[in-house]
Amino acid sequence: MIVDRSPAPLMPGFTLVNVAGTQGVTIRAAVGGEGPPLLLLHGHPQTHVTWRKVAPALAKRYRVVAADLRGYGDSGKPPGGGDHAAYSKRTMAADLVAAMRALGHERFRLVGHDRGGRVAHRMALDHPTRIERLALLDIAPTATMYARTNKEFATRYFWWFFLIQPEPLPERMIGGDPAFFLRSHLAAQTKTPGATEEAAFAEYLRCYPSSIHAICEDYRAAATIDLAHDAEDVDRRIAAPLLALWGGRGTVGALYDVLATWREKAADVTGEALDCGHLLQEEAPEALLRALLPFLDAGLRAP
Repeated sequence: MIVDRSPAPLMPGFTLVNVAGTQGVTIRAAVGGEGPPLLLLHGHPQTHVTWRKVAPALAKRYRVVAADLRGYGDSGKPPGGGDHAAYSKRTMAADLVAAMRALGHERFRLVGHDRGGRVAHRMALDHPTRIERLALLDIAPTATMYARTNKEFATRYFWWFFLIQPEPLPERMIGGDPAFFLRSHLAAQTKTPGATEEAAFAEYLRCYPSSIHAICEDYRAAATIDLAHDAEDVDRRIAAPLLALWGGRGTVGALYDVLATWREKAADVTGEALDCGHLLQEEAPEALLRALLPFLDAGLRAP
């Protein structure tokens, strides 16, 4: 069942919908525009609102679905379970495939940032016939990043190791002052002061306290069941054309040859660095659109 609740805050022209994912979880999304379907997936600690600066331009030529991942924003937040399977990227990807099908989209283009990029990676492996083109923003493959961990990575991305600690340690520590943790986390990611304006921060903070356990489970899954799934699929390659974009002043580009890491995982990879930190869509929206639109538009029939 889809329930309209318009308008979508901070995203003029978009309508909020609730749609069924999997396992009884409801997925919240902001939907707008007309044209071929395009799914946008956010990262931590954001929600679909992270796309507010680029979604209106994308909606001029696409039917844009900016979804909240399970556990984030206003999507459902089930318990993680002992094996964290409820937050495996396999389960999270299945949610979005089901949601897109409920919205009438069997095949679609896909853009994922941060955690959303990791869900998108798994989706491209598990549901290859659904994904027409795939763009991944500021990530290297999860298994690669864990395998090549060093002091610099552990220092810059300390939350990868903090959030995976057993419940309830990180939940209680973050819960003591969610606003402080959220603001500190965003400050560590961005190289562009003011990129996350106060209205967007307020929207992230509105959702954050109820998401803390789910966020920890997302990271716990990444360090356990997701690595097991990656090991099982170590010889599989993403079939869809893949565009990798990253922040030239961020951590991923500093520590990894981003294109080389994705060419180990996909057959057709292009990409480049943008002049920003981790939050491409918030720090450098115009540059992101210049890089993204030609890639997404490739293969579309002229009107």
